[in-house]
Amino acid sequence: MSLEIAFIGYGEVGQLFSRQLATRLGVKITVYDILFDDPAKGSELRRQASETGVRAADGPADACRGANVMISAVTADSAVTAAEQVAPYLHASQVYIDLNSVSPATKERAAKPVRERGADFVEFAVMAPVKGPGIEVPILSGGEQAEEISARLNTLGMKITPVSTGIGTASATKLCRSIVIKGMEALMVDFTLASEKAGVMPAVLASLKASYPGMDWEDVAKTMMSRVRQHGIRRAAEMREASRMIDELGLDGSLASAIADRHESFAKAGRT
Repeated sequence: MSLEIAFIGYGEVGQLFSRQLATRLGVKITVYDILFDDPAKGSELRRQASETGVRAADGPADACRGANVMISAVTADSAVTAAEQVAPYLHASQVYIDLNSVSPATKERAAKPVRERGADFVEFAVMAPVKGPGIEVPILSGGEQAEEISARLNTLGMKITPVSTGIGTASATKLCRSIVIKGMEALMVDFTLASEKAGVMPAVLASLKASYPGMDWEDVAKTMMSRVRQHGIRRAAEMREASRMIDELGLDGSLASAIADRHESFAKAGRT
């Protein structure tokens, strides 16, 4: 099988997925990130790409040229902007995949300029951290071409499950899960900081273990604190999308918004 894939966004997901897919027979990978144009960071990112066997593109037009599939792997708050920047260079035989953690309404906004060019739009929802499983991470897909493109990418080792021919089901599933996971992470931040400062951590852990004996609460707290410290800025953008989705459903998205604020503030505090 011959397949050319272009990644828009060369962060954690873009780097990991592109590196692994580039080892597959018949697959050619091109990547582009806005930071490629940054005088301070661009040359290093381009070097990293070259060392993993992928081509660093000069811009969106160069990335899309010859590609069968474009995969947007930017941040949640850049999903629509990325689609708008790439759309002018798309044509009817291409598939644009958005795997960013955004609300169904934001997915539709990203889809609009893509469809106007005649290209197919497919949503992906990554359902677990990618660091361990890489391209084998569970992914849900949606869209008219979701089944076809999922089957094609699954032959490369991906684990994609089509859930709808429309846009929104996959992203809603992801964000509803994120309310729980990111909410727990925010709770673990405040629980750890407060109980340590109050000098009651051992007693609280003992109580939690008695109530929920199947959980290693000390390990959960350490792991989740680390995740928020490292990824809190990106996860805050995701939770603001969750808040937007909840509001769009006619419900109260204030809790998800507060979770976003806590992720962002803790991550920023860790960088000072």
